[in-house]
Amino acid sequence: MEEVPGYLRPFVLSPADCRHERESNLDWYLPESGEPQPAVILVHGGPLPPELHATPRDWPVYRGYGNLLASLGLVAVTVEHRMRVVATAQGPATDCATAVLDVASAVERIRADPRVDPERIALWFFSGGGLLSTDWLRERPAWLRTVALTYPVLAPMPGWGVDPRFEPSAAITEPGTPVPPLLLTRVGLEADAVAGTVAVFLKAAADTGVPVEVIDVPNGHHAFDMLDHTDESRRAVEQAANWVSARLTR
Repeated sequence: MEEVPGYLRPFVLSPADCRHERESNLDWYLPESGEPQPAVILVHGGPLPPELHATPRDWPVYRGYGNLLASLGLVAVTVEHRMRVVATAQGPATDCATAVLDVASAVERIRADPRVDPERIALWFFSGGGLLSTDWLRERPAWLRTVALTYPVLAPMPGWGVDPRFEPSAAITEPGTPVPPLLLTRVGLEADAVAGTVAVFLKAAADTGVPVEVIDVPNGHHAFDMLDHTDESRRAVEQAANWVSARLTR
């Protein structure tokens, strides 16, 4: 029997299904309230392989986060973006530039939707999608109430061919309006290269006085929220969702 790919494994929690709508590259998870609500925009990881059949918004993990956040009274929207490996004259490269435009366009459309309170938005980045947080951490619009990062990649990885401007550690050190509240979920069994980018980010934050709330999952792997079905994992996901909700509803 063929093994189920990790990304198709069940979410570590089992929230009830809420109202779900698909529009273009957006999947909406909607609470029962008919009033405009704060929104959490979920940004999946990458780079995605070209042969991928089930794209991220069909993965159980993002459906799970969407339903979980909707159960807390929030609008949740998964954005499918084009962070893929492309051929260039210099060799294969990870296309963060296209992906970041996809996310920016999605944010505009979501904020303009009458079901959403446009002044209370959270962006939640996962894995390699962490690189796409750079512009938001640099620009810091007033309506961006919080940024969450889960097992993130926070600097270009060797061999990815990423434009070096995509470096969240540098973005948070730039002067300007305060960085929005940051949440980082860190796993103890992370690959050394990825863990190194997280360590650099946290040091940059500490050196510049930017507070970061850290949720540690000591026995968690990268993608613990679909790979490690433990009480530790479930607590970490619930804590992160409740933390984001509190920043949007206070």
